[in-house]
Amino acid sequence: MNRKNLALPAVIGLVAPLIAACGGSDGGSDALPVRVGTTDQVAASAEAPAPLDPAYAYDVGSWNVLRQTMQTLLAQPRGGGDPQPEAAESCEFTDTGNERYSCTLRKGLKFADGDPVTADDVKYSLERVLRIDSDSGVAGLLSTVDTVETRGEREVVFHLNSADATFPYKLSTPVASIVDPDEYPEGKLLEGFEAHGSGLYTFEAEVKDGALAKAVFTRNPNYRGSLETANERAELIAFDTAEKMADAITAGDIDVMSRTLTPKQVKELDGNRDDAVDLVKMSGLDIRYLAFDTGAPAVQNKAVRQAIAQIVNREELVAEVYDSQSEPLYSLVPATITGHSNSFFNRYGEPSVPKAAKILSEAGISTPVPLDLHFTLDHYGSATEREFDVLAEQLNDSGLFKVSEPQGAPWKEFRPASLKGKYEVWGMGWFPDFPDADNYLAPFLDKKNILGTPYANAKVQQSLIPRSRREPDRTDAVTSLTEMQEIVAEDVPVLPLWQGKQYVAAREGVMGAAYALNSASELQLWELSRGAGSE
Repeated sequence: MNRKNLALPAVIGLVAPLIAACGGSDGGSDALPVRVGTTDQVAASAEAPAPLDPAYAYDVGSWNVLRQTMQTLLAQPRGGGDPQPEAAESCEFTDTGNERYSCTLRKGLKFADGDPVTADDVKYSLERVLRIDSDSGVAGLLSTVDTVETRGEREVVFHLNSADATFPYKLSTPVASIVDPDEYPEGKLLEGFEAHGSGLYTFEAEVKDGALAKAVFTRNPNYRGSLETANERAELIAFDTAEKMADAITAGDIDVMSRTLTPKQVKELDGNRDDAVDLVKMSGLDIRYLAFDTGAPAVQNKAVRQAIAQIVNREELVAEVYDSQSEPLYSLVPATITGHSNSFFNRYGEPSVPKAAKILSEAGISTPVPLDLHFTLDHYGSATEREFDVLAEQLNDSGLFKVSEPQGAPWKEFRPASLKGKYEVWGMGWFPDFPDADNYLAPFLDKKNILGTPYANAKVQQSLIPRSRREPDRTDAVTSLTEMQEIVAEDVPVLPLWQGKQYVAAREGVMGAAYALNSASELQLWELSRGAGSE
């Protein structure tokens, strides 16, 4: 096998230009679409009826659809770096305080149906997200927007309620998708599996049992932007398990396997000399963590959460479940991001049951503490179940906790239940909206945190987050970012566990697999094409 071990450029501080183009390439005229497998499930339910509405969508699976079909003013370039103009011709802060941001749209922008895209549409799109303010928490990305002003048909000005040097990154995420006001109602979500935009592709959904079974993307002839597509059509096909996805690529029914390959599959592909399927390795910025409902009686006292932090053995967890495919993480902020601090290791050191016992004893807490753990069955890969078995074993073996058998649920049930406060402790993952430490801290610590928990720290919300966002040079924000991480280690509203790596498996002859995922683990289907000899 041709093993590709690609160390993509670090995502902080480097700028890699987007391929300049106006409209798509005609280089991908293959009769067959590029077919990509995924285990991400995009489902609609009574609790979450609008999985593809930018005002609600806030998971990798949904964003993978929106990335292909919707335009944003800015886009994150290959390999990372500062956001570059996409639907916009240019964008910049127009004041010295990072509180006023102006963008000028490209000429000739159109929605897929041919209607023109104007500054009023941009204003409508972002104000709609803020007005709906869905319980997914995605509107929090736009929390610094005060008012949106238009000047003619092409200029839009964002007046911010506080300095926010990270605002350009936020405009590059799907929450800032430009939607067609004729398709998206002003005050409510667009239910079902529809996506109407001005992006590279048009979109058709094949739905089975209330979930997206296949997303069919066809090159949009009306697209005007900075991206270029290497194919005419692409399909994103959902599989129940990684094993079924592997069977499909072996049989030639799909061309690429994306999220999520199991640790066993990665190991086998990495050591296989059969050149029918290539494994592409990329640096990753996704993290896994335990979330705590800080209002739940079992974990309301932070001493309980601190004791869990003192017991959990990340090294053992990673070795037993993920091998070399992840690394222990001692902060919400990954090690490769500017501002990272090993705050949990600095505070707790090596795992220690005696230290945990002392924390509980000094707080007057009787042991063993009864505890329930919850995880999702189908959102972060099949290894999640084993991960939670190991966590339960570690806590039970300490004698300080009595953990019942961890309970799993499908994502469409798991996520609404966690937001409604039905769990005490549950496992979550975080794929960054943009590669900055702010995006690993503010979503969990600011007002209306994405977990829906009552945790709040006044200093973080009123001082440290605003202060860090005033610094355009992110190295100048390190002091504030470090203090926030220390507060997280003290209060333990969440417990970081590990940082992952990214893998894509592609059949021989598929081109562009090295760029199929961006730093946030989101698919860029436009990068993929069939080379000579591919079926």
